[in-house]
Amino acid sequence: MASTTPAIDRVCPYEGMFLFPQSAAADLAATVQHVRDILQRGEAEVISLVKWDERRLAYDIKGNKRGLYLLAYFRAPTKNLARIERDCNLSELILRSMVLRADHVLPEHMLNPEGNQRLLDEIALRGQQAMDEEDSRGAGDAERE
Repeated sequence: MASTTPAIDRVCPYEGMFLFPQSAAADLAATVQHVRDILQRGEAEVISLVKWDERRLAYDIKGNKRGLYLLAYFRAPTKNLARIERDCNLSELILRSMVLRADHVLPEHMLNPEGNQRLLDEIALRGQQAMDEEDSRGAGDAERE
């Protein structure tokens, strides 16, 4: 029996790679939230979102020699993929992005609970370091008075 749902209304798994300037790692929580917001506007269900790597770029992109890569697995209606890609292209924070169908990736690989936990741990660590730096700056100001 033929399906009555048009192909464009299907929800499919996708893999998205998002490249940010290395400076985005300083506020990793905001960077991750930016990707989540883009996916949410496209009615995507995020399966996992992990920091893939920070590395030197093969060539300068908008004056950046190094970049931060985030890898996301998500499910979204096929009709909304163009909106997600458009939002990525219009983002002033994202240097490059690529979204591919992820039919080839097993569901247990998409979940990646270890990667998700590492990302949360790094966000917490960077937040703690920022607070410690702020406290040490505040202590230095108090000594000068």
